[in-house]
Amino acid sequence: MGPEALDRLFREARTATAFASRPVSRETLVELYDLLKLGPTSGNCSPARFLFLTTEDARRRLHPALSPGNVARCDAAPVVVVVCHDPLFFEHLSRLNTEAGLRDWFAADVGLSEETAFRNGTLQGGYLLMAARALGLAVAPMSGFDAFAVEDGLLADTGWRANFLVALGYAEGAEKSARAPRLAFDEACFCL
Repeated sequence: MGPEALDRLFREARTATAFASRPVSRETLVELYDLLKLGPTSGNCSPARFLFLTTEDARRRLHPALSPGNVARCDAAPVVVVVCHDPLFFEHLSRLNTEAGLRDWFAADVGLSEETAFRNGTLQGGYLLMAARALGLAVAPMSGFDAFAVEDGLLADTGWRANFLVALGYAEGAEKSARAPRLAFDEACFCL
């Protein structure tokens, strides 16, 4: 991977603060998913699920669950993604992994299956961010919402669990904000 790709994904990329009114097509969302699904998960369990809110009415349904600071960002984005995980992900394991008995192993241990679904679903949410940047989309990941309200209001028929939100679209303007500080290697890492 050359420096231009690393710049696009990491060094020059910033969390979106403004979005252009340009819509994100369904074809682009399918391409986004087709990229992110290729990222590794433990045992290829692939528990992440994604709710793409693509209309103004759908995004408005989030309002009661949002912290005040996230309302304007969600309204401005052409798409808001609810990154979720399916607690019953193991029902698909027979198609995703050839190891015998995996479905029953997870089905018998609710704690293990929830931990696995949350961990790997979060990982797949990170892949969504990187795949979106690779496709030229701007992203703004968010906490600051009532997950239970989102689950009751938007996900009740699915059984999915909401993890975090991502405002998604094309960046407005070319202006880049300064990067917020990050911890140095010696502050965040050590080698044994």
